[in-house]
Amino acid sequence: MNLKSMLLEKISRRHFLDLSGKAAFLTLGGIFAPTPLLGSSLKKKNLNERSLSFLNTHTGESLKKCVFWAQGQYDPEALRLINRLFRDHRTNQTHSIDKSLLDLLTQIAHKMETHEPFQLISGYRSLKTNHSLREKGSGGVAKNSQHTLGKAADIYLPNRTIKQLQRAAQSLKAGGVGCYSQFVHIDTGRVRNWGKA
Repeated sequence: MNLKSMLLEKISRRHFLDLSGKAAFLTLGGIFAPTPLLGSSLKKKNLNERSLSFLNTHTGESLKKCVFWAQGQYDPEALRLINRLFRDHRTNQTHSIDKSLLDLLTQIAHKMETHEPFQLISGYRSLKTNHSLREKGSGGVAKNSQHTLGKAADIYLPNRTIKQLQRAAQSLKAGGVGCYSQFVHIDTGRVRNWGKA
């Protein structure tokens, strides 16, 4: 192989690697655009969409495979539907649900290898409802609850144990995880854990 051929091969290999790197950047940054809460297992899958299913245990309303993220962005209509489902059923007030909470729930579902609906016991909670529950002495209602910010969900999965759900959520180290007898509290606040299954 002469010097000219060697140089051309070197340049074309460098050009190929350069283009490969740019393509990988575009794939990860443009199409997938993962949030910091999503773990490497979801990044590797390069999901083109994220969806969740819910059943509100108080209202009976449900969402099946609600695609809230697609083509590199959150879907405003899907978020509106989720906000409605997560509303405070006592006052009928809605609030924007933290997108990071939805990403976290997606990661929990992925980790537990399930597509079944999350049973939602409590999503958004108005300040009035939160105060009322504290006055009644309802256990575990914090004065400055993440529920009042749209950053928390009390959930369970019918075909998984509370302990399995707790462990999956704790393993992600992405926020608060509280374990109660009938549900697990998940939030996007600081990392902390309480309660045992």
